[in-house]
Amino acid sequence: MQENNIHILSTRPLTSLLVSEAKEEGIAIDELSFIETEPIQSVEVQQEIEQAYMQSATVVFTSMNAVTAVLAQQDSQLPDWVIYCLGNTTKKLLQESFGEHSVAATAGSAAELAEKIIEAADVDEVIFFCGEQRRDELPAILRKEGIDVQEIMVYETIHTPHKVSKQYQGILFYSPSAVTSFFSSNKIADQTIVFAIGTTTAKAVQQYCNNTIIIGKSPGKEELVRQAMDFFNEL
Repeated sequence: MQENNIHILSTRPLTSLLVSEAKEEGIAIDELSFIETEPIQSVEVQQEIEQAYMQSATVVFTSMNAVTAVLAQQDSQLPDWVIYCLGNTTKKLLQESFGEHSVAATAGSAAELAEKIIEAADVDEVIFFCGEQRRDELPAILRKEGIDVQEIMVYETIHTPHKVSKQYQGILFYSPSAVTSFFSSNKIADQTIVFAIGTTTAKAVQQYCNNTIIIGKSPGKEELVRQAMDFFNEL
């Protein structure tokens, strides 16, 4: 086992296996969440989800939190949905819940996902399961192309900022909300490398600092951690 001479902060929890793997390579990972999400449990939202389950529809998920909230209302029958989603983790959860071939396409950014929906050519309406802080990009692109977007807000994001005293060589961000929460209480050293899971998260970081930002090559939490490990191992 190498001595831990690299210290990085993950702003979301990781598997113990991944943290141990990093430790073996001389990288110590601290885990500290800066946001929490809660399903919106109103009768109105519950009814909207139940109605969506009964429709043949094109459905969009841009976060795992939305999938989890929708799954809470699932009955035993699989819905007749064509699903588009962001990220590998979200895709895996959808496939586990709705079947291996349930996801028509996935993408690494909202703009790319919107283009894939447009390219399908036969889509004139989508149901977008999202949080109350969802970004405008995807629905705006779809509506510009004449595609009707029915938004169902199924979860809310709560900022949980913490003051961080340790200096890190790298910090990993997985959402714009976590970026906002982190920088509401912290500044980072000029030499700290920031790893962002996608371009939207990277743009959020740029509002608060001029540090080097490395964007994930693929949209997955574990993939971003491994990319950070590879980066520091090559120094």
